[in-house]
Amino acid sequence: MSKYTSFPEPTEDQNPFQDPAVTQHSSNTEYATLDLYNPFDKPAGPPPPYEASSPPAPVQTPPSSTTPTEPRNYGSYNAQPAVNATTAELLRKQEELERKAQELERRERELQSHSLGSGATRQNNWPPLPSFCPVGPCFYQDINVEISQRFQRTVTIMYYFWMFCAFTLLFNLFSSLAMFCADTSNGSGFGLAILWALLFTPCSFVCWYRPVYKAFRSDSSFNFFIFFFIFFAQVCVFVIMTIGIPGSGFCGWIVSLALLSKSTGAGVIMILNAILFTAQTAMGVFLLKKIHSMYRKTDASFQKAQAEFASEVMSNQAVRQAAANAAQGAFTAPR
Repeated sequence: MSKYTSFPEPTEDQNPFQDPAVTQHSSNTEYATLDLYNPFDKPAGPPPPYEASSPPAPVQTPPSSTTPTEPRNYGSYNAQPAVNATTAELLRKQEELERKAQELERRERELQSHSLGSGATRQNNWPPLPSFCPVGPCFYQDINVEISQRFQRTVTIMYYFWMFCAFTLLFNLFSSLAMFCADTSNGSGFGLAILWALLFTPCSFVCWYRPVYKAFRSDSSFNFFIFFFIFFAQVCVFVIMTIGIPGSGFCGWIVSLALLSKSTGAGVIMILNAILFTAQTAMGVFLLKKIHSMYRKTDASFQKAQAEFASEVMSNQAVRQAAANAAQGAFTAPR
């Protein structure tokens, strides 16, 4: 049987795993897997040593530029406009609080002045005379204390207007002196200018400024009527001053233009005086209309003025004493 059948003898180098039928289905990957592991293959060398991968380096953040005392901005893009608006609001509130504090202080002084009562005496402070003067002040005047805040500006303007009227009378005295120097026949005008300066200055203060002061101080209808009556007459006198009637003692437009042809220097001074008289008249008309409009907005009336007049007359000690003496004399008169 061995004659017809023969098997090749195995050789040492023959590897059954190298059969072409097996290797053609194997993978060509370079990495050894469990399916392709051949324990009979001789390793080419020892495996490479294990190298542990180093951890990633930490990311370094740049240091913050803010200081410990510096406020941080947490992402608000409109922080600066908001701060400006808040500051403006705080300033407005502070100004409002200061105004309220001044108003409260004024009210406190006003209450203290009213708490003195009608029988209490106040130290007069007007006119402000020096201590060595033998004549002391005659009136007590304090606009910030006695006058309400809504009328303080009006009363102050009236006080300055009275000072302006006094100044025009003094300037009229100087203009009359210049006219007398240019024309000695006008001596009577210079004398009347002295009289008007000495008469109108104190009388205007007592007759129309003090009534309007007391009217706004106590909302007195009676003092309002006194002011309107006397100040209207004063405005009429202002018109006469502005016209400048010859021999009247007022250097208005007529006498100023008449003297300009004789003496240029004296004529110019008198024309300036006529301009002051014109401004005085215009201001007087304006203030009269303004105070009349303010009077119509108050509670003043003619009936209230009559009641105030009756109460003032009956509360006057001299009037009551005279009435009592008259009544006693009537009953004790012999029949």
